[in-house]
Amino acid sequence: MRKIIIDTDIGVDDAFALAYAARHMDILGICAVFGNVTVDQAVKNARLFCAKMAIHTGVYRGCSRPLALDPTPVSGKIHGKDGLGDAFDNPYDASAQDGIRFIIDSVKKNPGEITLVAIGPLTNIATAQNLAPEIIPLVREVVIMGGAFGTHGHAGNVTPHCEFNIWKDPHAADQVLSSALPVVMLPLDVTHEVLVTGEEIRATGQPVLTAISRGYLDYSLKSEGFEGMALHDTLTLSYLINPGWFKVSTSPVRVVTEGLSRGQTLRRATAFATRFDPFVGCGVQKICLGVEAAPLKAHFLQSLGGM
Repeated sequence: MRKIIIDTDIGVDDAFALAYAARHMDILGICAVFGNVTVDQAVKNARLFCAKMAIHTGVYRGCSRPLALDPTPVSGKIHGKDGLGDAFDNPYDASAQDGIRFIIDSVKKNPGEITLVAIGPLTNIATAQNLAPEIIPLVREVVIMGGAFGTHGHAGNVTPHCEFNIWKDPHAADQVLSSALPVVMLPLDVTHEVLVTGEEIRATGQPVLTAISRGYLDYSLKSEGFEGMALHDTLTLSYLINPGWFKVSTSPVRVVTEGLSRGQTLRRATAFATRFDPFVGCGVQKICLGVEAAPLKAHFLQSLGGM
């Protein structure tokens, strides 16, 4: 099994990804970050969900705010006030060991073996880079759910230009994506192509996933006329299980950090020379822009049904 660390601001779709990962990966630890909820709530949610789903791994506390911006408020519209659909009482404590140190130490102890699966803002990954840049060549891969490039008409979900995880901390995202880390991006271009219905979720026989998704499904039905959800964060694990399900392009990537388009992800669109090239010195990253939705979705549902 591939060794992974999951970096998450755990909300409903993050929880689905965790359940899927537990079936197929060696989860060395879960590092909480702010995003869908506060970092304290993310720690509590990770502990609650692991207990409910019998996932045996450590939970660590990461960053509570963006690198440079003032934090934006959390919203309970989609994921509920607690991030997990307000489905369960949560008795767990928010204190935890330092997640940044956990990432750094784990990578150093396992050079070339650990994949960082980032399904929240990239603040923890950027902070680990800043504190210990020597880990950059030691990371096997960084697979992130984030970004939007407009393929198939799938643009932003916060503004017309930007996706939530990148928007929450664009400076961290720009640092990670422009670095020498080997990054694979799963943007909205592909995550919006893989949808599951409420009926399909209930058919897995997973009462915890059914309970936490009720509010999400209700919101989707009222706002979009569809009782279902996109498997956003789950696709990071799908890529690791079978990269052949994805059409992958390569390009340097930058993130707009200020102004009207703050949080927008940009890739090189032309080989023509320009007067100013913002991609000079940037690493070349993998960007998934196409997906075989049917086999991916079938594998996900079968995996959960067999847990």
